[in-house]
Amino acid sequence: MESKNSTSPMQFILLGLLHHTNMHTFFLALIWLALVTAVSGNTLLLVLIQVDSSLRTPMYFFLSQLAVMDICEILTVVPKMVADFLTPGNPISLVACWAQIFLVVMMGGAECLLLAVMAYDRYVAICNPLQYPILLSRRVCLGLAAGAWVGAAADALIHSVYAIHLPYCGSKDIDQFFCEVQSLLKLSCSDTSQYETLVFVSGIVLLLIPSSIILASYTCILATVLRMKSTKGQQKALATCSSHLTAVGMFYGAAIFMYLRPKVPHSPEQDKMAPVFYTIVTPVLNPLIYSLRNRDVLGALRKLVMKCRVLQQN
Repeated sequence: MESKNSTSPMQFILLGLLHHTNMHTFFLALIWLALVTAVSGNTLLLVLIQVDSSLRTPMYFFLSQLAVMDICEILTVVPKMVADFLTPGNPISLVACWAQIFLVVMMGGAECLLLAVMAYDRYVAICNPLQYPILLSRRVCLGLAAGAWVGAAADALIHSVYAIHLPYCGSKDIDQFFCEVQSLLKLSCSDTSQYETLVFVSGIVLLLIPSSIILASYTCILATVLRMKSTKGQQKALATCSSHLTAVGMFYGAAIFMYLRPKVPHSPEQDKMAPVFYTIVTPVLNPLIYSLRNRDVLGALRKLVMKCRVLQQN
């Protein structure tokens, strides 16, 4: 109670993912492990793409952008989450809350758009291989990546500015483990129906439209793969695409459940568990999905390990 009473009107309290139970120490260890795994795995992937010339292709350029997004996403959420575990009732300022909303929405939106771009990359590589160097030249790749970043930043700016300028009355307790727009709306004492409509429309633009592009791309890819006479070619194409589809399923499934579900009664636990997938689980699993099932990445890792051993011996 003392921490709540000492909290100024310009501060909030994040209640966290799980209220402190007998398992909170074990859960805290899992969160730390997730942070270390995500940052180290994505950083290693970035290093491999930079140092190995065979990975300097559009596919791995987009993968490097995805790794940067995942690192930023988990670093935005987990450190504050851990601090709240260690010091319950630790407040977060209005500015810090605004920054967290902006970064989480921006990274999430950028990943939505980038996954659609990556699906287009696979479509061109498999369905139009002769046109691949032209349709996905260095300039085009930079433009597509910049479009994902800029579009997501604009969307995040709109949401964060609107959410922070809402009047908040009564309790400042956010029943979430990070500053999340929908959780903040519940604390506002003003009519938020128009903004909720904006959130829904934004979800359609950033989720349904890119997912439609992904579905169309993979429909064409599947048709092309089935027409291939080489079994080895089919297996290689499906192996490359299956990694991307796994990442898409995890990220889009959680995001659509969170922002495009019907307005029916749901528990606070559901509101907390869905963001876990796109803020923590996805950044942890993405480098594993794209490396363990990718011969090029594994080959680059072996070459890097061999170089390190040679340097140590010398």
